[in-house]
Amino acid sequence: MRLAAFSDFGLRVMMRLADNPDAMLTTGEIAKEFNISYHHLTKVVQDLVRGGFLQTKHGAGGGISLARSPQSVTLGEVVRYLEQRHALVECFRQDGGDCRLMPKCRLKSRLHKAREAFFASLDTSTIADCAYPGDHPEISR
Repeated sequence: MRLAAFSDFGLRVMMRLADNPDAMLTTGEIAKEFNISYHHLTKVVQDLVRGGFLQTKHGAGGGISLARSPQSVTLGEVVRYLEQRHALVECFRQDGGDCRLMPKCRLKSRLHKAREAFFASLDTSTIADCAYPGDHPEISR
C-alpha cells in the first residue's frame, strides 16, 4: 500500500505534536523541520483540524496542537480519515469508478481484505507510540 503525500505529511505533524502534547508549534516550524512546503502543509493542517485531530490557537504564542491525547488516536483512524479521498484502485472510488472488469472481477474482494488488514494493523498503534522527538535546536520562538 502506498499512502498519498498528504497522509504522510499529516502523520508527520501528528507524530511531531505527540512528542510534547502540551506544546504549540506553528505550521511554519513544522514545515521547516521536515522540509515540507508551507502551503501544502497548511492544507494538511486545516484538514486535520476539520477532522477533529488538531486544534489551533491564533495570536501571540499560538499555533497548532493535538485536539485529543496522543494515546487516544490510532494510526488507523488518522490514515482512514486522510486517505478517504484516495481510492486504492478505481473500483474503490465512492462513485464506483470506471472499471470494465466489474461485475466479474475477482480482485476487488481480495484488495478489500488486504486494505482492511492494513488498517487493522495500524489500529494497534497510537500516535503516542510513534511520537517523533523534538530535539531540533534550529526551531526557536
